[in-house]
Amino acid sequence: MEHIRCLIIGSGPAGYTAAIYAGRANLSPVLYEGIQPGGQLTITTEVENFPGYPEGVAGPDLMEDLRKQAERFGTDIRSAIAVKADLDERPYKITFDDGNTVEADTVIIATGATAKYLGLEDEKKYAGMGVSACATCDGFFYRKKTVAVVGGGDTACEEASYLAGLASKVYLLVRKPFLRASKIMQERVLDNPKIEVLFEHNAEGLYGENGVEGVHVVKRKGEADEQHYDLAIDGFFLAIGHKPNSEIFKPWVKTDETGYIITEGASPCTGIPGVFAAGDVADPHYRQAITAAASGCKAAIEAERYLLGNKL
Repeated sequence: MEHIRCLIIGSGPAGYTAAIYAGRANLSPVLYEGIQPGGQLTITTEVENFPGYPEGVAGPDLMEDLRKQAERFGTDIRSAIAVKADLDERPYKITFDDGNTVEADTVIIATGATAKYLGLEDEKKYAGMGVSACATCDGFFYRKKTVAVVGGGDTACEEASYLAGLASKVYLLVRKPFLRASKIMQERVLDNPKIEVLFEHNAEGLYGENGVEGVHVVKRKGEADEQHYDLAIDGFFLAIGHKPNSEIFKPWVKTDETGYIITEGASPCTGIPGVFAAGDVADPHYRQAITAAASGCKAAIEAERYLLGNKL
């Protein structure tokens, strides 16, 4: 069985940054790309909030730059998905969907979190052309435009409030006849003149020539007074939650009720010696490329200290 000093699972900003630091520390890191090589930024058209790119950068280009930098410092990058973990004792064992099982002295879990979508075919059709699951990432492109946010919880209310500071009009499409968000978030949304809450509304599809121009909605679906109509919008934001890719690690690491890995304080430490979590899989709050990269840096530094401290 192959033995690895530093195993990194995931290839978003957290995974690649961890690989850069681990490579420069001479840890001979091995990185498995996972479900989506390059992470969520590979399906983002323009990134304008990552430091060092004053004119902005295409998401795939940014991730390719990070990949090349990781490879420059000796990272062995492989294409496979982790399907099984055994973190009972060191060396830890991880099995991948190519049939290989490796042993590792340290493991950095950077598997990310997948945004939840409604399952509409149009969400794929207009990906990067008006459909987004991150207002903080893409809201800037909708200044003085009209957008719709789907969801009724705290996240949806936060996204709607954020977008209201940029857009001229925000529709909040809520499936239920009430908001699930906390009272303070409800008040913030209901008191904002730029936000119009549409209760008992479901999105059925999107339309537009070269991007999103509107959404097909149904009001009071399944009721006698069911009503279908079109709503003109420029951007369609999903805010119905994320699913952390932490399932195979749950028997060993602590997670919250959603599945986000709980780390010790501000550190990337999971409570299992030599096992660290970085990026969106352990971040229910920010979910930004720059915060993911920072946590990847911390995870690699902790991995180096662990290996040195245990003379591995």
